[in-house]
Amino acid sequence: MNNFEFKNPTKIIFGKDSIEKLESEIPKNAKVLLLYGGGSIKKNGIYEQVKKALTSVEVVEFGGIPANPEYSVLMEALNVIKEENITYLLAVGGGSVIDGTKFLSAAAIYEGETPWDILSKNIRTEKGMPFGTVLTLPATGSEMNSGAVITRAETKEKLAMGGPGLFPEFSILDPQVISSIPERQLANGLTDAFTHVLEQYMTYPNGALLQDRFAESILQTIIEVAPKVLKDPTDYKAASNFMWSCTMALNGLIQKGVPTDWAVHAMGHELTALFGIDHARTLAVIAPSHYKFNFEAKKEKLAQYGERVWNITEGSIDDKANAAIERTVDFFHELGIDTKLSDYTNDYEGTAEKIAQRFTDRGWLGLGEHQNLSPEKVAAIVKMSY
Repeated sequence: MNNFEFKNPTKIIFGKDSIEKLESEIPKNAKVLLLYGGGSIKKNGIYEQVKKALTSVEVVEFGGIPANPEYSVLMEALNVIKEENITYLLAVGGGSVIDGTKFLSAAAIYEGETPWDILSKNIRTEKGMPFGTVLTLPATGSEMNSGAVITRAETKEKLAMGGPGLFPEFSILDPQVISSIPERQLANGLTDAFTHVLEQYMTYPNGALLQDRFAESILQTIIEVAPKVLKDPTDYKAASNFMWSCTMALNGLIQKGVPTDWAVHAMGHELTALFGIDHARTLAVIAPSHYKFNFEAKKEKLAQYGERVWNITEGSIDDKANAAIERTVDFFHELGIDTKLSDYTNDYEGTAEKIAQRFTDRGWLGLGEHQNLSPEKVAAIVKMSY
């Protein structure tokens, strides 16, 4: 195992009817900006629950944060924060709303010329405006980590940010909220969480036995509950295991002491920025090609994954590793997720070269756990995904 330090300060409030506990988590003297997305929370009863719990504090609202949190929209919210002298942020939504809130947490006290620098210059946020979350869509794990990804439509960019100042102070997780989520979004959430685990696990063995088994148990749980969640989102047992798996997939625990990859996300973000493809679906497009291209470097872990997660016991290490890749593709298809770029756009020609050039321009010259995935190799992986 590698050396590591681990601290996660986010308080988790999990379970049925837990939104009512919001009242005791926000300072009484706070002026709160309530942030949400397209308005679905006003149709499924979550908005009313939140408002009822906030009756003792002053609240200003900002809705309309899109599925990929858009910089220009967030800048409108930043103006509200400054004009209204907001002191506390509350995200009520999925990963996009929470990521957008993290950007606002950083931008609200940023003293530089333009808040975009936080992303373009990879400025680490040591302290931000305090915020909490009410999770409405399990997927990204943003409710219990300090990372965020923001999109800028005018430049077709999607960049990451983070820092210890961007952990939510608390997150409320009521599994009952998934009952009103469309099947497409549930499938996205399952795929997103599954791939988050793979990014931290599918590297090479380094003796971190417990971390491997943590990761494998999350993967196994997602596989087990996926058909139940898609068939009946009101199944509380399945919903609660789904929600907690998504949180555990990216709250920092399983990546400690192990090498991590994240090249799949780097490439996937570009597909979202260029074509508007759902984030989770871009991961399903890139991951199989990534594992095939890097087969020799990853085959020991792929075989272990095949054995422990998919019960693939026949054949050599190469046989098990190849079968594991194919079984992963099958799983994505079972969720209703297509795994080729051409399934999403007819304009895929030239995409590989465009992404490679973007990575070159940014100085991203060595991605992956070995830091050896050059832009040329990235282009080859993206072409394999066509």
